Amino acid sequence: MAWRHSSSKLFVGGLSYDTNEPVLKEVFGQHGEVIEVKVICDHKSGKSKGYGFVHFISEDSASKALAEMNGQELDGRNIRIQYANKK
Repeated sequence: MAWRHSSSKLFVGGLSYDTNEPVLKEVFGQHGEVIEVKVICDHKSGKSKGYGFVHFISEDSASKALAEMNGQELDGRNIRIQYANKK
């Protein structure tokens, strides 16, 4: 069941290498209040690795963003979204 895996933090894959944190925050902020956005970058080159994380204030906002944004186009790429795995 989907609720078992619910979380307020989402993994976002398939990002364009040009997509940055302010862009992600703006796009995902349309679905609820965002606490933190992180685009993962290579330590040596500083370039995006093509994925990141969006942390919402509520699970409901994250669930809404997942349902509405998964598979959508952002900066010319179809993004993939899923709940982030807990460490």
